Amino acid sequence: MITWGENCSYKITSVCPYDIIKLFFFTKFLTMPKSIGCLSVLNDLYTSILGDKLYGKSRLKVEIDHGPTLVIHGGAGIITCKQFSLQNQEEYIDALKKSLMAGYKILLNGGNSIDVVEAAVRIMEDCPLFNAGKGSVFTISGKNELESSIMIGTSDHPAGASTLLHTVKNPITLAKTLLLDPENRHVFLGGVEAEEYAKKKGLGIVDPCYFWTKRRWKQHLEGLENGNKNLATDLNPYPKGTVGAVAVDKNGIIATATSTGGWNNKKDGRIGDTPLIACGTWADNETCGVSGTGDGEFFIRYGVAQDVSSRMRYLGESVNQAADGVVKNLGKVGGSGGVIALDKYGNVAMPFNTGGMYRGYIRVSDGIPYVYIF
Repeated sequence: MITWGENCSYKITSVCPYDIIKLFFFTKFLTMPKSIGCLSVLNDLYTSILGDKLYGKSRLKVEIDHGPTLVIHGGAGIITCKQFSLQNQEEYIDALKKSLMAGYKILLNGGNSIDVVEAAVRIMEDCPLFNAGKGSVFTISGKNELESSIMIGTSDHPAGASTLLHTVKNPITLAKTLLLDPENRHVFLGGVEAEEYAKKKGLGIVDPCYFWTKRRWKQHLEGLENGNKNLATDLNPYPKGTVGAVAVDKNGIIATATSTGGWNNKKDGRIGDTPLIACGTWADNETCGVSGTGDGEFFIRYGVAQDVSSRMRYLGESVNQAADGVVKNLGKVGGSGGVIALDKYGNVAMPFNTGGMYRGYIRVSDGIPYVYIF
């Protein structure tokens, strides 16, 4: 196997005839600019030209370690430039950057990935622009029911999840507390019991009216007038109701966090993919971490988050190939949305099949927040 070091140096850790072919292939291009993008393109080109033809799937990959990285999303949906003023776009961009910087500060100081994703998601939960926490949509009866999950990619797959929350200010912190609590034997708590647990642990508890916002209430009323359609999905340029983050820290530990207010005018008691491990959230140090956003019922039925990981593990795909493949398949069966995914080398994937997805990433290596909407 060929691995690359600094300044495009490489070493062979195992040898087969095709290793020599690959070494020759890349040596021919060492006069090209020594950029990560260049090597990634060459690796993909090699795989498509030689890997598939020689033995089905290429076992040879150029593994470039980007170091500690954070990737986030603020939801996917029918989002177009025409539907957003420049001011609105700037508001979302600023909010995404704030989320990235909150996690980046922890990564920069050598913090753990679980603290990174919690910090990034909390920023979005506290921002009324996103359908999570403060900005959550309403149920058919005019209530807010929040849910969340968090997972670490170690071999024992520790996770925490919560749902049907009405008074917990930051559901992602509740999920993290469940995961880390040595006295807790459960992964998933919901409803009154989950809120009582949050109170016992001293987490932020608010009056239900805290989650009321004029914008979401207007969506709720419009939905009632239009036959209870999910306006956040069908009619308006609002995100499809989820925020999420995936990070890999200096120790190569991956963590994923996802939080949501669910569907606009959903039935009371409806539970989506967000708090369901393997559906809306997944983390595995050997493959990737994934957070999803979109049509929750499809994510549940097709186990979307874990499917990305499985394609990497069993098909030998890169994180970009796996994430792209899953989102394309989601579209083929009628589902819409997107995912963010991150492998242990800091490679980022952010595919979606909707008009747009609020998303971005940042690496300790350069400290620059890269943010996108369309």
